[in-house]
Amino acid sequence: MILKLAATIVLAASMIRAADDGGVSRTQRECAACHPAQAKPHPVTSMAHAMELVPECRILKQHPLMRFTEGKYSYTIERKGDQSVYSISDGKEARSYPIGWAFGQGLAGQTYVFESNGTFFQTRVSYYQSIDGLDLTLGASNIKPADIDEAIGIRMAPQEAPQCFNCHATNSVEAKKLVTGKLIAGLQCERCHGSAENHLKGIKEGNPGLAAMPKLSSFSTEQTSAFCGQCHRTWEEIAASGQMGVVNVRFQPYRLTTSKCYDTDDLRISCTACHNPHQEIDRTAKDYDSKCQACHGGGKRAAMACKVSTRNCVTCHMPKVEIPGSHHQFFDHEIRIVKTNEYPH
Repeated sequence: MILKLAATIVLAASMIRAADDGGVSRTQRECAACHPAQAKPHPVTSMAHAMELVPECRILKQHPLMRFTEGKYSYTIERKGDQSVYSISDGKEARSYPIGWAFGQGLAGQTYVFESNGTFFQTRVSYYQSIDGLDLTLGASNIKPADIDEAIGIRMAPQEAPQCFNCHATNSVEAKKLVTGKLIAGLQCERCHGSAENHLKGIKEGNPGLAAMPKLSSFSTEQTSAFCGQCHRTWEEIAASGQMGVVNVRFQPYRLTTSKCYDTDDLRISCTACHNPHQEIDRTAKDYDSKCQACHGGGKRAAMACKVSTRNCVTCHMPKVEIPGSHHQFFDHEIRIVKTNEYPH
């Protein structure tokens, strides 16, 4: 056993020293030495690219010049070498800022973040894949700027910036403070499982406490909802915020918890029962039929069987809903018998 662990550590060390291989991080190479099934498919997932640095950002490279106009304000995002510059003008004055980070992959918007005088801002415009161009960032349409300084973007409160970065990057927060100099773009292994360095050190030293890492497969349904809800929002957070109506459809743990069939002790209704966080999300409706039939297919602990069909279940019971301004339809995770013209609550 000791020889096997030693060999594993040597292999991990050799992978650390390996040359860059298409954007795979050092940590991913470390983890892949022992956990190839989980680590190898992860680099191409949306979670791994929840944030991109500007020099490597695919959308910004493919769109060297993007423009958008709202009223008297004109917005431009222009590529200059390996950087992209965000500019705004009201016809009299102009402001320009180098973009620091790209959040999201454009499916439901890619929003850009920049820093100015120690304050972080979201750009007022975002890129949307469905229109292949810019439109107002989700939520910005509710804000009517009084002048160019307010029209620049959405100012991020001191406590908000660490929360946003923590859900889109790895190693970006220490002691609840944002540390952009150490962050790794996207959600890598350590973001959910903790320090790979401590894990390997614990194995080498035979220290189980140091080697221990969170293992989602051992979580209860309630624990999984809370864990995933750190970024995808928990029931408690949304209920307390008062974000009712269609806008909360994108908060999947919250919506799942409101399902009539939700059971905190039944793993068949947990987030990871349907989604493997190490792999890209499956967007084919029929592929989830077996998950639905795990509860509704008969046998012990069976729920009521559907009288209509056993195929493409999610298309009826988890309908797609478009949040105004998002240019994207989200699967509503409140599992239910949907009524005609029903509006999400």
